[in-house]
Amino acid sequence: MNTTAALSYVHGYSEHEARRLGDQADTLAALLHAGTAFPAGSRVLEAGCGIGAQTVHLVRSSPGARLVAVDVSGTSLAQARARVEAESPGADVEWHRADLLDPPFADGTFDHLFVCFVLEHLRDPQAALAALRRVLRPGGTITVIEGDHGSAFFHPDSAYARATIAHQVWLQSAAGGDALIGRRLQPLLAAAGYEEVTVRPRTVYADRTRPALAEGFIRNTFTAMVEAVRADALAAGLTTRADFDRGIADLHRTAEDDGAFHYTFFKGQAINPIP
Repeated sequence: MNTTAALSYVHGYSEHEARRLGDQADTLAALLHAGTAFPAGSRVLEAGCGIGAQTVHLVRSSPGARLVAVDVSGTSLAQARARVEAESPGADVEWHRADLLDPPFADGTFDHLFVCFVLEHLRDPQAALAALRRVLRPGGTITVIEGDHGSAFFHPDSAYARATIAHQVWLQSAAGGDALIGRRLQPLLAAAGYEEVTVRPRTVYADRTRPALAEGFIRNTFTAMVEAVRADALAAGLTTRADFDRGIADLHRTAEDDGAFHYTFFKGQAINPIP
């Protein structure tokens, strides 16, 4: 999920963040990957694979596809390779260190592109989408998945929790990204030259009847992501320790038996036009 088209990755590169990404991918696999399976023999580019949290699910859903995974971080690529080798020994994956704005492949190399949780960190996501379109064959498809922190609402409501989320959104924007990018997927794909663009919501809703989501998403994915920016939010003067910690506590409160939490991801699909 890293590229030199990005500024700093606001969530950081700690072991804690690596675990969070893995928890997120595993918790949401059925929701986000449903309907995504690439034919045997097709050549698929995962752009911005990061630590391979999504790669392992692509391997499982498309076992006959020839997958190429790229990332700008050599460290992340090493983690991704190790993850895939541990979870899917013998998987057909090529690994390349590359910048999404200048992918080192010939025009029309790939039949399909997969981009997940990448655009939100880029200075110019439209330019990245256009650069990737060059390496997609005419008639080939792109699948893009992004979140939108503006879609988070919960019970019990909390002004402290809402403010803490807003601090994460502000910090990501200050770093050149966009934590609200999900709502922009359709116009971004269309402006980058793709056709037949469709974007549909993939909603996460958790309450006491869905304890795995309450733990895996509310606590280990979303709240953990927001909590990781604590030091940066304090350093930027956005909040106080007491107010930030109250916001995190209130987010955890929504995962308890009388709480509820809603969040929407957006999944876009489109085609590279045939001249």
